[in-house]
Amino acid sequence: MKLLFFIALIMTAFAANSVLTRLAMASNSIGPSNFALLRAGSGALVIFFLVLIIQKKIPEFKFKTIISALSLAGYLIGFSFAYLTIDTGVGALILFAGSMLVMFAAALILKEKIPITRFVGVLLSLLGLYILTDPRFSGNNLFGIILMFLASFSWGIYSVLGHGQKNPLSSTAGNFILAFFLIIPISLFIPDKIETNSYGFILAIISGSITSGIGYTLWYWVLPKIKITTASIAQLTVPLIAAFGGYLFISETLNWQFYISSILILGGISLSFIYKK
Repeated sequence: MKLLFFIALIMTAFAANSVLTRLAMASNSIGPSNFALLRAGSGALVIFFLVLIIQKKIPEFKFKTIISALSLAGYLIGFSFAYLTIDTGVGALILFAGSMLVMFAAALILKEKIPITRFVGVLLSLLGLYILTDPRFSGNNLFGIILMFLASFSWGIYSVLGHGQKNPLSSTAGNFILAFFLIIPISLFIPDKIETNSYGFILAIISGSITSGIGYTLWYWVLPKIKITTASIAQLTVPLIAAFGGYLFISETLNWQFYISSILILGGISLSFIYKK
């Protein structure tokens, strides 16, 4: 029960990131480059001090940290720019469905046992993704969708790398610190045309320090305790939470595509977890 509680808490934090980012982009209170930079910087600062206070040492930096940081930076940049043009729920669905494919591929390479019903559940969930993002059904910007798919690939790699680590707090701190320095030149090369105000600044700091920094640390703590495929499918609850958050806080509509996709996704998740053989 304790593990399920933390997984639910983490998924809520992931959804909150989508809502906060979309809210910042839709309100024109900050640009995507500055949002990604502030998010990475505040997350790095908070986790760095947590490592110093709790473990009384500086974060660990290994070769794996470089790969994880590159993945994290790619996710943060793609995520921020994608939310300039696509809705909260759609963005979250693309992100976690795409990362699910990456994580399933990794699970197959690592020879993790996957029940046939889990494959069927994945197919149902992907059908939901298709209905929600197909240009014939959806009005979301194609370029934004492509950017979010790139972010999903990066996030999938980041999650797979977290499955084998042993010190989640220190690993996450190292990842955020390096990602922050990687995003600096990108933010200078692609400067924002929108001036950052206090509202956008606060949204970015909350997203970085709390829902990302602490949320991702918990995610790295949970990942070694569950199977890769279980982690990938659990993330598909995030789009539903995010879309509802977009409806509550950003006045986004919940159309028929969302409802049909929700049924397929929840059905796929249920099939994946209820039947084991």
